[in-house]
Amino acid sequence: KKIGTTGRGIGPAYEDKVGRRAIRVADLLDWGAVEAKIERLLAHHEPLRRGLGLPEFDGAGLLAELKEVAPKILPYAVPAWRELDSFSKAGKRILFEGAQGALLDIDHGTYPYVTSSNTVAGQSAAGSGMGPHGAGYVLGIVKAYTTRVGEGPFPTELFDDDGKRLGERGHEFGTVTGRPRRCGWFDAVLVRQSRAINGIAGIALTKLDVLDGFKTLKICVGYKVGDKVLDYFPAGLRDQQAATPIYEEMEGWQESTAGARSFRDLPAAAVKYVRRIEELIEAPAALVSTSPERDDTILMRDPFQD
Repeated sequence: KKIGTTGRGIGPAYEDKVGRRAIRVADLLDWGAVEAKIERLLAHHEPLRRGLGLPEFDGAGLLAELKEVAPKILPYAVPAWRELDSFSKAGKRILFEGAQGALLDIDHGTYPYVTSSNTVAGQSAAGSGMGPHGAGYVLGIVKAYTTRVGEGPFPTELFDDDGKRLGERGHEFGTVTGRPRRCGWFDAVLVRQSRAINGIAGIALTKLDVLDGFKTLKICVGYKVGDKVLDYFPAGLRDQQAATPIYEEMEGWQESTAGARSFRDLPAAAVKYVRRIEELIEAPAALVSTSPERDDTILMRDPFQD
């Protein structure tokens, strides 16, 4: 059964990593080690491929491809932890950018509908080698509504004209596969949970302008699972799929927020919406984005400010 991944081979690559048979950049300095690893990789994968009726790999061809790409990669291969430690000591500003949503995290996400690695902010420390102190200010990026691409539970998903409108106005398509994203109302429970597991100090609330013209907006403030009311997203797949959102309704706005660069430029209802989100997720909005243009941003706190 498909779980909605991109199909780019990320999972199998991580399986090789955890199985201690992956080829690493440092190995490209030792071709004897690379040849031994290719043999081990083939010993593991070939029986599986034969069982699936797939063609065998060409080990010699793989080695040749690696030798071709090595000179392009190795000039950039240095101990990352050492470089970052040097920059930190010199007082340089360092920016870590996460590539995927927090709830696609292999440990904290909607398992098994997740990616194969840790995507929470703490991975910046583990993956880079900077250590737990390295992240500093953690800025969470979140839309003014909720989206998901691929399979998996999505309590606030909309299947009506409102959901279609969000997708069309927000140009919601996956960046890797181009698949249409699923759209729904803002889920404050999921965002509050994401704020906690990431240590988020403030959020960048994006695409506020997509909500222009809605008469009524809804925010999920809890879930009903059977006869229980939960203020968090359950870990079990059955409960996740059974979770029914509890909504709080807010008045929408008819005025345009597109291009606003100050809170004074926003309709009163839009300001109330942002403030209510801050209360529910227990984190302030450091930035609010009001269009795809870089400058159309309301900056309340500079994330790089000491």
